[in-house]
Amino acid sequence: MIRAALALATLALLPAVAQAADCRTEAFEDVRYSICEVDMRSADLRVFLQSPDGENLGSFSRVGTMLEAEGAALGFAMNAGMYHSDRRPVGLYVENGEQAAGLVEREGPGNFGLLPNGVFCIRDGRADVVETRRFAAEAPQCRHATQSGPMLVIDGALHPRFLPESDSLYVRNGVGTSADGRRAVFAISEAPVNFHSFARLFRDHLDLPQALYFDGNISRLYAPELNRSDIGFPMGPIVGTVRRPAPAE
Repeated sequence: MIRAALALATLALLPAVAQAADCRTEAFEDVRYSICEVDMRSADLRVFLQSPDGENLGSFSRVGTMLEAEGAALGFAMNAGMYHSDRRPVGLYVENGEQAAGLVEREGPGNFGLLPNGVFCIRDGRADVVETRRFAAEAPQCRHATQSGPMLVIDGALHPRFLPESDSLYVRNGVGTSADGRRAVFAISEAPVNFHSFARLFRDHLDLPQALYFDGNISRLYAPELNRSDIGFPMGPIVGTVRRPAPAE
């Protein structure tokens, strides 16, 4: 554990070809949020679940150690979707073009099944949050993808089931994307918030037409710029940027 943490910290200091993410803290309606914005034109954004030998990664430190073996580093990372007790993804999961779990379109229990839910789809040069049934109809070819729910913002509108005065308060995290797919913006609240407030962060403060909820019980962030490397119970899918050292001159 100590070795993994040291490796992650050391790699984060390496010079890189492109900035991993622009991470910052901002306030919206008296709640502070940690926000990491990724420019998809230059960033290498991926999802992670298992090591090459098939073991669940489950932590930022283990992702960092795996990337170290490739001569790379983890730039920023966040938990990225719900999962079963054995950490299998609940819905669609695609990593490096390989689908490990299928799309779930039906309504179901819990936040994931609170339709509409959606898919975070990463392609070359862009990332998009796509509502699940639209995703099924359009079948975009994602290099990486993770399904979660509920949708927070759909074409500029808040999820219809969100209530402004809801007392369901959690530390929450999620992702929003711009219409052109160039901006992928990840946010985690620093205090408990309800769905309505969290969704308005993406729509009204970050000006993003699509946004997807990741979780509210397991919400964690790795952001060296903010001196954060959250730890806790093992996670399922993780999303993050990969940094490689700049070539020697």
